[in-house]
Amino acid sequence: MPERDPDDLDTLRAASDILDIDALLTDAERGVRDRVRAFVDAEIRPHIADWFDRAVFPAELAPALGRLGVLGMTIDGYGCPGGTAVEYGLAALELEAGDSGLRTFASVQGSLAMGTIDRCGSEEHKAEWLPRLSRGEAIACFALTEPTAGSDPASMKTFARRDGGDWVIDGAKRWIGLAAIAQVAVVWAQTDDGVRGFLVPTDAAGLGIRVLEPKGSMRASIQCELAFDGVRVPDAARLPFAQGLRAPFAALADARYGIAWGAVGAARDSFEAALRWSLAREQFGRKIAGFQLTQRKLVDMAVEVQKGALVALHLGRSKDAGTLRPEQISLGKLDNVRGAIAVAREARTVLGGDGVLLENSPIRHAANLESVRTYEGTDEVHTLVLGQHLTGIAAFR
Repeated sequence: MPERDPDDLDTLRAASDILDIDALLTDAERGVRDRVRAFVDAEIRPHIADWFDRAVFPAELAPALGRLGVLGMTIDGYGCPGGTAVEYGLAALELEAGDSGLRTFASVQGSLAMGTIDRCGSEEHKAEWLPRLSRGEAIACFALTEPTAGSDPASMKTFARRDGGDWVIDGAKRWIGLAAIAQVAVVWAQTDDGVRGFLVPTDAAGLGIRVLEPKGSMRASIQCELAFDGVRVPDAARLPFAQGLRAPFAALADARYGIAWGAVGAARDSFEAALRWSLAREQFGRKIAGFQLTQRKLVDMAVEVQKGALVALHLGRSKDAGTLRPEQISLGKLDNVRGAIAVAREARTVLGGDGVLLENSPIRHAANLESVRTYEGTDEVHTLVLGQHLTGIAAFR
């Protein structure tokens, strides 16, 4: 067998697909993957180190992502792509291979906000927002998490009270992605009739938005704190089919599904950086890829990436078949992110001192994944979801 060429990425990827997972995809699925991969290679990779270093989110990419067809990707009608769950998963993988912040944008916009509007909104809501959001001409955020209600959304304090034909919202939200550049927020609040959802313009009187910074993770992304001080919206802003926590939990399930795929992208990109480096770097008179300890690291990383991809693909096939269960999503989100962090950290060691430079992706992926493992359900939350499934005993309280 000839020695691998570090510059022949196609051959390296073929060799790294030890289980031939590519053969499990349809031509249409490979087409989506290749289209998104080409976009990431052309539009993201040349700039991402600078964006991360300067803590800049490239909002100007939103229309391009709309044209790429990755916003609201699985929604039918209203100008949305109407793709499959597997196609969306492959897109999420390739976007996060570029950076977690870019996959997060597609997730917040497409799964959390657009998915909620599609499931819970009126026809007027859908017609007004879904076409523009799908094209990236408008941006939306999803305001559920609060300063004192992260893993326990049932304890949210934000309250919406009826005042004639209007609703008046008071409270606070925290770690809300995209809020500072969004035109509309999907806001969840307690009411006298349980939790309800509202579409709130981000320029509404009484709504304050503060960007949370500086951050050591997800720097090419935007997270915010929202303060509601007597924010008044008409009853027409209420999502008519959103009552109770089932509605936001459905959106979170879709986002967690995307994370299970996206984490594989961050892991794969980290692994490929380490593999290519090891085939080019020489120490002690030989390429470091020829040392046993390096090969063990590469093998461990490749196995983790392959396992994660199989889990994600199985989740996607189940979702398209309508059989995907919450505990399965928790398993995928928990283990794929946990595995991706291990891969990114190990890949950094292969690169040695140069591994801390942002021109090399593993250190950036490792930092980003610390956020990914926390949002849309911490490791602990997903562990308890799985624990309840195994034992029948809820250990949350």
